[in-house]
Amino acid sequence: MTDYIHGTDADEQKRLSLLNELLNTPWLEQMAIRSGERFLDVGSGLGQLTRGIARRTGVRVVGIERSAEQRAEAERLAAAAGEASLFELRAGDALDLPLRADEGKTFDAAHARFVLEHVRDPAAVVSGMVRAVRPGGRLLLMDDDHDVLRLHPEPPGFGPLWQAYVRSYDRLGCDPYIGRRLVALLHAAGARPVRAGAIFYGGAAGTRELDFAAGNIVEIMRGARAAMIAADLIGAAELDAAVSALRAWQTRPDAACWYRLCWAEGHA
Repeated sequence: MTDYIHGTDADEQKRLSLLNELLNTPWLEQMAIRSGERFLDVGSGLGQLTRGIARRTGVRVVGIERSAEQRAEAERLAAAAGEASLFELRAGDALDLPLRADEGKTFDAAHARFVLEHVRDPAAVVSGMVRAVRPGGRLLLMDDDHDVLRLHPEPPGFGPLWQAYVRSYDRLGCDPYIGRRLVALLHAAGARPVRAGAIFYGGAAGTRELDFAAGNIVEIMRGARAAMIAADLIGAAELDAAVSALRAWQTRPDAACWYRLCWAEGHA
């Protein structure tokens, strides 16, 4: 079962699309994609990265996405870009990959980004990906470790707000610190870890990167607001005050944000 706390409404899709614009190029470079590789993209979302993979491989990518809303938007975006032929989009869950009987051990690479933090059994997802790739095939994982975010000077109320958000994950049985476990998950699934690293996310006052980072956090809190309040992790007034302080912080001339997204590669 997956538990995507952010929802799939139009505002969330806009947030994800902007996140893709910011992160896809550096991540595609780190992935070291080879021409001709056949990719399986698990949790393909809006398909922007899926299409980026296909452009580099020259091979149609199989994307797996549970959300009907995300699949519909992925297809719309691809059609608008004239790239509908770059992927085959399938409805399905990361924990039960919708692969044909003859597709096991046939993919050259399997990829998952921002998926493992939203499932209750991430080890099962990685094991399924290992079963999908050929012997020697590549596994590429990227995910969050929510303990590494730093804002300075920290906006009033931000510490309790962020902790409430982080705790909303474990209330669902998910792991907000999954990024630090990526290599261990590869090893446990029978893959041989070969690389690990991080991609910086954030910036300094007055930059597009900081404006996006602050706006992204605001949108994350909007999407998770109901869940945090319902779980009694934070009060509505406290949450709203902290978000207002974050918006004000974004305009400070000395504001800075540091965050790193964890990634790892393993071979089957």
